[in-house]
Amino acid sequence: MDLRRFFDRAIRASFRDLALEDDPAAPYLADLLTRFARTDTLFQRGVTAPRLETVVDMLFEIQAVWRDDSPYFQPEREVEMRRHIGDFTLFMTGVFPERVERVASRGYYITQGKQAYRFVSEHDRATAKSGGPMFRRLAERFESYARTLDYARRVYFADHPHLPFLRPGLG
Repeated sequence: MDLRRFFDRAIRASFRDLALEDDPAAPYLADLLTRFARTDTLFQRGVTAPRLETVVDMLFEIQAVWRDDSPYFQPEREVEMRRHIGDFTLFMTGVFPERVERVASRGYYITQGKQAYRFVSEHDRATAKSGGPMFRRLAERFESYARTLDYARRVYFADHPHLPFLRPGLG
């Protein structure tokens, strides 16, 4: 079974177990887990640091791409970085909550994730892109989706032989 299908089944089963069936965010969460199974996707390269490992690194990256006196001036990259902040904080809060508590705080990650998804939602709405409603939903239900990821990790990922990085206690 390929990884995307595994995550899709685990997320859908988690939603059923938690009485949250037919949630339209299920495919997004499965895609998120599949993308972030690769650490180079989770910890992107930036212009301010070779590897963006924290939310603060990502916020500095947004500032850097807006500096018009910089060779890295790319204000359009802000939307991409905001989405990454939302995805990163949701993933880390749900899959590696122990690490979040070691490097920052859960509350900080939740606040930054909600703000990032809200920003992307508003940008998509203003530019007539179709992702706005999904990102608004992710912002509004951020904590519920983080709990769903945590539940999936504990119940469905623990014994999967190809996911040692997702076992409880690691991270």
